[in-house]
Amino acid sequence: MNNRPAQHQSRIGATLARHHEAGTMALVGWQTIGFPTIQSSRTLVPALIDGGFDLIELGVPFSDPQADGTTIQRASFEALRQGATLSIALDTVRTLRSDGITAPLIFMSYYNPILSRGLERFAIDASEAGVDGLIVPDLPAEESDDLIDALDRVGIDSIFLVAPTTPEPRLRAIAARARGFIYCVSLTGVTGARQALPTDLPDYLARVRNVTNLPLAVGFGVSRPEHVARLRGIADAAIVASAIIDRMEHTPPETHVQELRTFAKSLRNAADGVS
Repeated sequence: MNNRPAQHQSRIGATLARHHEAGTMALVGWQTIGFPTIQSSRTLVPALIDGGFDLIELGVPFSDPQADGTTIQRASFEALRQGATLSIALDTVRTLRSDGITAPLIFMSYYNPILSRGLERFAIDASEAGVDGLIVPDLPAEESDDLIDALDRVGIDSIFLVAPTTPEPRLRAIAARARGFIYCVSLTGVTGARQALPTDLPDYLARVRNVTNLPLAVGFGVSRPEHVARLRGIADAAIVASAIIDRMEHTPPETHVQELRTFAKSLRNAADGVS
């Protein structure tokens, strides 16, 4: 079980606990900061929340996004062309909070920008901006204790990824450091929409539940209402990322708000079992 000391419940923990008590599944959405423009998140994040997403991952663009598939790589490349930086990502969170967004906001950033800024400074800046959680896909949990300590001091959840191939001893090591939820990668590989989810998901999630009391969120490949429906009863949250960017890439920018709101509603209905 998670052997870390009890802490004040974060906004992430409170949101997932509310769904657990209601017997429903949470939805985690995605936006790449700076795509298609620096200002886009100010309208698109509210659209996702209005449609039914409960938590939002905000991707901090990076030049070598090794955990991401081609869809999010393209979005990151365009965001970097627009001039997106970690500082702009922090400003985006400040703006969203000043606009009245209260949903949990989670940064997904590679380690280099954080290390370059300095762990303590990053943690303080992120907390003051209104960031609730952090995912660093290229930082192994076993090497993350200094960052965890800095985040703990300001109340930001450290969120870690596990995969179907993660052995039990490492699952336990990751769970001991995790906060907020465990990000369960549904398959081996990078992010990106898939036709179907793996058939062995229930067994995989059961193995993870064996080592933690934290909620389990499933991502990588979750892209359709039927995928979300399949996760009902076995996962606490579904994470949808590349499918959101796919829709943005294939529709005119002036339709993005309505497109994402409609897509979010279809996923919300699937999560709630509404036909």
